[in-house]
Amino acid sequence: MESGAIDLSRLDGGFDLQSTLESGQTYCWERLDGEMFEDDTLRGGRARYATVIPASMISSGRPEVITVRQADGYLDWESTTDAEPHLRELLRLGDDLDEIIRQSPDLEVFGEACDRFRGMRIVNDPVFPCLVSFICSAQMRVERIQVMQENLRREFGTPVELEGDTFYAFPTPEQLAEASEEELRDCGLGYRAPYVKSTAEMAADGLSPSEAGEMEYLEARDHLKQFMGVGDKVADCVLLFSLGFLNAVPLDTWIRTTIEDYFPECKADGYDEMSRNIRDRFGGEYAGYVQTYIFFHLRTR
Repeated sequence: MESGAIDLSRLDGGFDLQSTLESGQTYCWERLDGEMFEDDTLRGGRARYATVIPASMISSGRPEVITVRQADGYLDWESTTDAEPHLRELLRLGDDLDEIIRQSPDLEVFGEACDRFRGMRIVNDPVFPCLVSFICSAQMRVERIQVMQENLRREFGTPVELEGDTFYAFPTPEQLAEASEEELRDCGLGYRAPYVKSTAEMAADGLSPSEAGEMEYLEARDHLKQFMGVGDKVADCVLLFSLGFLNAVPLDTWIRTTIEDYFPECKADGYDEMSRNIRDRFGGEYAGYVQTYIFFHLRTR
């Protein structure tokens, strides 16, 4: 086992682990006390979280587990590998959060969100787990989405040991493609089961979701929409939370309500036009950060 600590005082804009991992951006982490999305403190907690990095992202060719906890100004980690470079990538610790907020528009509701959750960052999840989790997100509370992803990991993923505890990598496209629809339904996916199976088969056959990361924004969104069960909103979630498109603004129920209540001038009949309007209103380059802060603020207010 390896261990270490990251000094959070050296990060531009600080960092808050709990709000970053429990704000509905990611379902690739689990909270080891079992209270993911159940803790009313919302930020500043000292719980320990775990994730398994896919083998495809590791030079050793095997999945590696990381556990991490924030306490006393440090991010303390234990892992089967040197976790610091992976944490810096997965949690976007290199983002200059102060500068991002400075460049964002002066919006009252965004200011309120920053006051509550300063230090929350956009995640940078592995793309296939992110894609599957947001296919599963339709008409689901965050707690149920989390359970579905944990079920998929435990049922089909590769086990990884750390200090006598067993963790599970998210299944590869090939592993998930071998699952039957019935087995996926048994994991709680319901009508989403055929979407996930088809998407896994498409990825296993060579249609790579990660290729969207090399494209322009609109082309990337269309590329992801080739996968079964992926519309504009799910594609925008993957672009924002996995592929580095910090300008993406997923138009979910909360953001549509925000537009209705706070930015009615951005309303439009179609997704493309409303997306363009709200991206411009949220400042363009970092509109996804503005969206994520506002989403978490309104959902938990």
